[in-house]
Amino acid sequence: MAESNAPLSVRIADLLEQIAVKIRSLSVDRAANAITWTAIAVLLITGAVLSVIWLLVGIFRILGTLMGTETAYAVVGLVLILIGAILWARRYPQDRTPQE
Repeated sequence: MAESNAPLSVRIADLLEQIAVKIRSLSVDRAANAITWTAIAVLLITGAVLSVIWLLVGIFRILGTLMGTETAYAVVGLVLILIGAILWARRYPQDRTPQE
């Protein structure tokens, strides 16, 4: 902080610096923090999606080796149809009518 007997130009310069630091802490620092966390989230989501895809490919290859490719396609299709049917049935709660 500036002393009370400092020249006016020094006090004005200190005040302007304090204002600039306050504005920076309210805008630039927050934006930099948000950008950092957004980049981390994008990397984590990308890694998770790739892991799930590799897991599904691995499961399909294991099924293909154990039962044959055509049977593996049938099993995977059946699982996806069942998942779709369950999600379709749960799309509206029982006490609410569908809105058109």
